[in-house]
Amino acid sequence: MKNLLYTIKANTPKDEIVKILKEHPEIKFVSLVGIDLAGNDTDEKIPVKIFLKDPDEFFAGTAVQTDGSSVVLPGIATLNNAKVDMPIDPNVNWFVDYNSEYFDDETGKPVGTLRIPGFLIHEGKRVDSRAILTDTLSFVKRELLDLFKNNPNIDGLEVNGGEISDILFTSATELEFWVKTPLEEAAIEEMSASQVMQEQYWERTHGAVRCALEKCVVELDKYDLNVEMGHKEVGGLKAQINESGHLTHVCEQLEIDWKFADAVQAADNEIFVRTIVKEIFRSEGLEVSFKAKPMIGLAGNGEHTHIGLAAKTSDGKIHNLFAAKDPEEDFMSAVGYGSIMGLLKNYEAINPFVSATNDSLNRLKPGFEAPVCIVTSLGHTPKIPSRNRTILAGLIRDLKNPMATRFELRACNPYTNTYLVLAAAYSAILDGIKFAVNRSSVDLLTELSKKAGQDGSYLEKSRAYRSEEDVFEDFTAEERDSMFGAPPATVWENMEALEKYPAKVKVITAGGALRSQIIKSFKDGALLRWKTELISRILPEMRNVVRKAHRIETDFRTDQDSYNWNKIKAAREYLAKDSIDKKSLFTRLTNSLTNGDFETASKLQVEMYDKIEELKKLYDEYSKNMF
Repeated sequence: MKNLLYTIKANTPKDEIVKILKEHPEIKFVSLVGIDLAGNDTDEKIPVKIFLKDPDEFFAGTAVQTDGSSVVLPGIATLNNAKVDMPIDPNVNWFVDYNSEYFDDETGKPVGTLRIPGFLIHEGKRVDSRAILTDTLSFVKRELLDLFKNNPNIDGLEVNGGEISDILFTSATELEFWVKTPLEEAAIEEMSASQVMQEQYWERTHGAVRCALEKCVVELDKYDLNVEMGHKEVGGLKAQINESGHLTHVCEQLEIDWKFADAVQAADNEIFVRTIVKEIFRSEGLEVSFKAKPMIGLAGNGEHTHIGLAAKTSDGKIHNLFAAKDPEEDFMSAVGYGSIMGLLKNYEAINPFVSATNDSLNRLKPGFEAPVCIVTSLGHTPKIPSRNRTILAGLIRDLKNPMATRFELRACNPYTNTYLVLAAAYSAILDGIKFAVNRSSVDLLTELSKKAGQDGSYLEKSRAYRSEEDVFEDFTAEERDSMFGAPPATVWENMEALEKYPAKVKVITAGGALRSQIIKSFKDGALLRWKTELISRILPEMRNVVRKAHRIETDFRTDQDSYNWNKIKAAREYLAKDSIDKKSLFTRLTNSLTNGDFETASKLQVEMYDKIEELKKLYDEYSKNMF
């Protein structure tokens, strides 16, 4: 479709915006996009004529309000104090979302909605995820400019710190997702075998999946997102062809990557890409899932978050602050070493924002290339960049392109709140840089490479923070926990880190935007969703697993069959069968959640998952011996 408007660029003057909209009558609506603390984006249909009548009201935040009960701001916007104003943000790109199923009669073009990123303000304070990131970056920038001015001679930097005039925060995310035919049941065992044999990764796409993927790449480029690649991921199953020649039983995992941007813009881009991808695949009759672990036993959906830091000098040149002056002699500059140390040391306070759901923690299990340990990899030598996929935060380098030097945080998933993660991460990076500015790169590399039990000037004595080995294959679970710290097993355990590590929380809240009120609201919301999902979704699913593990009638039964069934029967009763004197695990878990005993509920949740997996294995052995 020619002559459609896809983007209004950041900082376009108001008069120019009005002129553009009048030239594009197919854009019928505007929608103010605020991001609550759960990462949900608001969407409404405001006739564009209302915006054109008085755009100043929209910029000021007086044109649109929302009810606090409709966004996730627990403890902030309450039922008796719910009004939330929504001023717009002119400093980022605005995208036009077109409805491919509804065409304007006059122009013959699809009807468009201009999605305008904005903020959420309650009682005069900005309380949304976008504002938290925006305000945090402003604080970090001020601190770094002062730090570099007062410490001009930083080891490994190609530029004198005193020449720096501006700080640039760059980020990018990679979107993984599962695609399937609606209502089709996935063949988990077959796809697991296909995954182990690596039959799907980089495979050629076919039929509707190919069409949708190619349409996504083309469509996203119209929004100047500079898509770099779309490809098959590790998970999937070869589709079948029906009598009409169409593919059926589609179940594949895909990935789309696009270019980096300013950190706030990058987070905005991610939300819009999810919307476009979902709509395009739906138009091809396919269902898309961005869940971190949509199918237990198969690869989950990651969203590796790339974190960069650059400086602009008075001559207009851009310099990567992580890159070493001589990349063949050193891995990073002192700023780079300090940044990764700050990220790792304070990760327990960042992790709650990375993994805030049952689904996200289901993905972070050994065996699926999902990171579970707070550890980095730099490479065996500076001349050989690392591609260790088993660590939490890796150093990405290109010896021929110093500007590509960045960190890749591998624990995020498509529904991670990228705004809050980047706000916490850059705050932690600032803390590490403050430690590193007066130290040599050699000393910082030694600190980062220390063994567990060795003293560190900044890093904790009990921990190791660097590994060039396969974290899953070369260490036992006990060794991993001892060296890198035991990862949280449940949402409650992860949220408890915000109480358990006050010094680390102080680091990520230093800028004032991620204040205690925001953290409490985020935590309360996450725990409410954890509790509700366990009671209303997960426990009913687990009961169905127990019910399906039923006795199989046969005329030919051996003593092995009886032995297997007795073990299954005992497992089923322990999980789901109450008596007057003894309550099942499911009942005890429900009661603990209902009574607010979250510590007990967390332990019971871990036990439930273990027992369910044990039951599945028992029933698999039992059923395979029946005929």
